[in-house]
Amino acid sequence: MSGIEELLASARSELGRRLHPHEAHALSREGGLLVDIRYASLRERDGVVPEALIVERNELEWRLDPLGSHRVAQAVDHEVAVVVLCNEGYASSLAALSLRRLGLRYATDLVGGFQAWRAAGLPVTAGPGRVAPPVVAD
Repeated sequence: MSGIEELLASARSELGRRLHPHEAHALSREGGLLVDIRYASLRERDGVVPEALIVERNELEWRLDPLGSHRVAQAVDHEVAVVVLCNEGYASSLAALSLRRLGLRYATDLVGGFQAWRAAGLPVTAGPGRVAPPVVAD
């Protein structure tokens, strides 16, 4: 097993339950936060999940830390249920674990990522989606 395969397996074991597309969709309807960390070129090519907040991977921890000065409005506390999605469900596992380590105890990721969401027939639209506003220090 390669180093990244070991890291991914470890991250997923720490996350425990990862959500499938219909579960993630239901959670978002109940107030959970879907966060799309895909590159802009993938969002432009394939579309976006309408209710997902777009946060570039390199800003994720800063934007979702409820105690941080650069947080998004949706990062209200450490109890927010966050589902991270990437393109195919690999990078999102590592990102969700990072959020867990920040104290977001309900952070997890989407099994199969955006591609699984789309294959499940769930809503996808063209356009930029709900892009997180630029980081502005307090």
